[in-house]
Amino acid sequence: MTDQTPAQYTGPRRILSGIQASGALHLGNYLGALKRFTELQDAGAPCYLFVADMHAITVWQEPEKLTAQTREIAAAYLASGLDPAKSAIFPQSAVPAHAELAWIFNCVARLGWMDRMTQFKEKSGKHKERASVGLYTYPALMAADILLYKATEVPVGEDQKQHLELARDIAAKFNNDYGVPGYFPQPEPLIQGPATRVMSLRDGAAKMSKSDPSDLSRINLTDDADAIANKIKKAKTDPEPLPETVEGLEGRAEAKNLVAIYAALADTTREAVLVEFAGQGFGAFKPKLAELAVSSMAHVTAEMRRLLADPAEIDRALAIGTEKAREIAEPNIADIKKIVGFWQG
Repeated sequence: MTDQTPAQYTGPRRILSGIQASGALHLGNYLGALKRFTELQDAGAPCYLFVADMHAITVWQEPEKLTAQTREIAAAYLASGLDPAKSAIFPQSAVPAHAELAWIFNCVARLGWMDRMTQFKEKSGKHKERASVGLYTYPALMAADILLYKATEVPVGEDQKQHLELARDIAAKFNNDYGVPGYFPQPEPLIQGPATRVMSLRDGAAKMSKSDPSDLSRINLTDDADAIANKIKKAKTDPEPLPETVEGLEGRAEAKNLVAIYAALADTTREAVLVEFAGQGFGAFKPKLAELAVSSMAHVTAEMRRLLADPAEIDRALAIGTEKAREIAEPNIADIKKIVGFWQG
């Protein structure tokens, strides 16, 4: 190991993120990720946005379904406004360097670091000995996803923030161990907006999830206007009117969630929503929210359905994105392997 003082990374800005290829996408994915990705593609830094099919197989996936889900995620990217000419949209598995760097990072990371990852404990439950090794080492692959492109900014949800901290630790240890200060950046999380963590429509304490057995718990990106309106109508609430301030939402998980969804869809703040609706009950608020959700999601839903009916168009976008990703990934992994000391041939 070296005692060199860490240097600052001086490379270009790059933005990277991904969505796991498992289950149908929903409003939480749109507000927490897709909508933000679209805004970031014009933020002055190249965006690398992948479909995390390698992460998906940490739990069993039917092969044909995995392929379909990969296309569905890509369709959602495109339907949300991502432009293949501006952003690299690609399947994670199409760039072999992700797996190569993940193995190197498995050897850089320490067991104690992995043991502290709360998501493994949550996902493995009481029978962690039955979980895949991939689920346990998932954070090392996530670090590889990010650092392979030397990404400087990573849009993530609150539930992934701990994994990003681990990526920063792995980057620092690699730089130190191999005497290459400043080689990998310290990627910064981009956690912003009023609805970065959208909760279930049936339980304000649980995150909106693809895996929830109740379809009423989420608004799917392929839901039509009637389905969206019906789900909001049936969303769990409380009998109290909406308060005047955000502080008044504390202890009212369902009310807090619906206000946050309204704010995110309307591109405003929760404070502004409460100024408009303070003192009103959910009988008045829900129809307005349903109207807003339907109008906001109509284009995305229609475009997703059009794209899913034409998989060739999706595949063309993925091929373009894969080429862009490899242009960065392949020289970077070659350089990293040289630093590690692998035979060059």
